[in-house]
Amino acid sequence: MATLATIVDGLKLPNPFVIGSGPPGTNMNVINRAFREGWGAVIAKTISLDASKVINVTPRYGKLKAADGKEVIGWENIELISDRSIDIWIEEFKKIKDAHPEGILIASIMEEFNKDAWTELVQRCEAAGVDSFELNFSCPHGMPERKMGGAMGQDPDILGEVSSWVMAAATKPVWAKMTPNITHIEEPTRAALAAGCQGVSAINTIRSVIGVNLETLRPEPSVEGYTTPGGYSSKAVKPIALRMCMEISQLIKSEFPGRTLSGLGGVESGEDAAEFILLGADTVQVCTGVMKFGYGSVKPMCDQLLAFMERHGFETLADFKGASLPYFTTHTELVRMQKERKAAAEAQKMVKADGEWSGDDFVAQSDALARG
Repeated sequence: MATLATIVDGLKLPNPFVIGSGPPGTNMNVINRAFREGWGAVIAKTISLDASKVINVTPRYGKLKAADGKEVIGWENIELISDRSIDIWIEEFKKIKDAHPEGILIASIMEEFNKDAWTELVQRCEAAGVDSFELNFSCPHGMPERKMGGAMGQDPDILGEVSSWVMAAATKPVWAKMTPNITHIEEPTRAALAAGCQGVSAINTIRSVIGVNLETLRPEPSVEGYTTPGGYSSKAVKPIALRMCMEISQLIKSEFPGRTLSGLGGVESGEDAAEFILLGADTVQVCTGVMKFGYGSVKPMCDQLLAFMERHGFETLADFKGASLPYFTTHTELVRMQKERKAAAEAQKMVKADGEWSGDDFVAQSDALARG
């Protein structure tokens, strides 16, 4: 029988589906609901020490719909990190762990470039009983003005230094969440892993403008007639997320064997999850998908992933983790392989046309055709 149970960085998860940091993990009530529904782990909405600096606006979401005008394929948000105080969160973390001691609760944390602030956040969350941390180096809007989030994640040197501060203070596993708003995602990933982080999460939302209202001529979402670039998510970003997860997995395999990857970006089904795992992910996060389909969506996703595994004869997630990575190569190599295959096919035709050919003749003709 196939099983979805997995152990990642010492964390025992009943399945690889993790609620990503954001609105679905915005308070104790919804986090408890997520555990009741059967999610493998929950990452709470990102917290900081001074929530008074976090001021959200309305509206803060924009949607891109398919041609039918119904299906949402892209989702933009200009929502900031949690605007609830650290004291409230600490109390709620304690209550969540009391209610769900086996549930894997992950604290997403973010601060300015201040060692004491990061250290305090880690220590207070650990005292409240959280099981792990995710470092938000990737929020693409709002916080960059304070050199936080994506602004920090785009500078590998700063990211690496902050990661080392956290690793010096934390006794629980730490994942660093990568920004996709960078040319080579391997660079900040390398910095985080070199600093000691057990793993990384990728990707956060992509900096975007969802669209312009052609009646008012104002960009969306419109706040007092104005807007600011936000973070783009939902199924439209999955191809980009898969590419970046593939690159991270290749880096981990070559330079940091044993480190882990939590993949996310447009996951809405068990089949989506299978693709991320085939490209090296250990867990798969869902955030916008929960907002679209609800907390109960984990059940069909688990069923779909199990059906995929049983169809291929996989008993555990480890049986197919990274199985598709060997099939990536360079364009030059693709040209060579295709030319070689065509040459072999032409040579085979000649052999069939002339039964008098010897094996040496076949090899010689194949070599000649391969050389063009």
